[in-house]
Amino acid sequence: MRYVTTVATAVSAAAFLPLAASAQDAWFPYDAQEMTPAFAADATPGSISYEALDKAEKAWNICVSFPHMKDAYWLGVDYGVVDEAKRLGVNLNVLEAGGYTELNNQIGQIEDCVAAGADAVIIGAISADGLNNVIAEISGQGIPVIDLVNGISSPDLAAKSLVSFKTMGAEIGTYLAEKHPAGSEPVKVGWFPGPAGAGWVEAANTGFLEAVEGSAVEVLEPRYGDTGKETQLKLVEDVLQANPEVRYLAGTAVTAEAAQGLIRERGLQGKTDLLAFYMTPGVYTGIQRGFILAAPADSMVIQGRIAVDQAVRILEGKDYVKHVGPKIFVVDPDNIDDVARTNILPPEGFSPVFTVSN
Repeated sequence: MRYVTTVATAVSAAAFLPLAASAQDAWFPYDAQEMTPAFAADATPGSISYEALDKAEKAWNICVSFPHMKDAYWLGVDYGVVDEAKRLGVNLNVLEAGGYTELNNQIGQIEDCVAAGADAVIIGAISADGLNNVIAEISGQGIPVIDLVNGISSPDLAAKSLVSFKTMGAEIGTYLAEKHPAGSEPVKVGWFPGPAGAGWVEAANTGFLEAVEGSAVEVLEPRYGDTGKETQLKLVEDVLQANPEVRYLAGTAVTAEAAQGLIRERGLQGKTDLLAFYMTPGVYTGIQRGFILAAPADSMVIQGRIAVDQAVRILEGKDYVKHVGPKIFVVDPDNIDDVARTNILPPEGFSPVFTVSN
């Protein structure tokens, strides 16, 4: 096997920082967590050091489907899958459906990609359940399907490369609960978990709400919406209008990015603070500049890399980790300078790439 189990001994946020790559083609080994049993709701995480293949045996054709490419998060995943395909020497066709309302479009794109000769399919799913029929059809043809980032309920998957968004939500909830424990003065929090129905959104919502339970944190009614900046900004404006005393705005990275300018314009810095439950370049810069308090990193670039490595391993009949994701760690002003940026974010100036030919 190309991965080894290690013992988790870290006790601080800094200790959970991933191992930095010494060169572009050597991003591994990487601190990760394998879930056992794979795909189980009650799976137990175990610390591993993930190692990728050096090269594919042939130029496999891999199809990758994203919900959209409207924000820097999926740009980071795109960088991960594209750069890993180049490194391994496989062909890649990247599709984007246009948004979380476009489930039928995503299904059609996947079907077309398979019909064009895909050897494996990697899916960042719009819906946790809505792709199960097409996944059953694809896997029934002997084509492996890998669940990337968002979470899919299908029993016909070959592998998962993702983190627990329940844990991501819980990280920010715990942060707030520790700042405002039971018995302290209550604070109101506007909560923006993302598009309703998406698996990662429901998981993050559950984790966040469970983490603040019993604390002095009062969560306003969740405001769901697509992760486009205009949509999120409108939701933030509505919450500020209805609840001018709100102390925090917590939610998607797009929410935090979009709200920064609004908070400054209205003179609310220090009165209404921002948190995100995942990382993007805008959140990263916001933390550096003191406009955003903190955000956990799920190393979306590495999730993309692992998914491509999993696909190649499966196609070549090699051992692989069936359910794995990078180890989550919180980025704040204390450790941001120690993080290998291109493991958790796309390089500055990176534009979407949709095709890799080898």
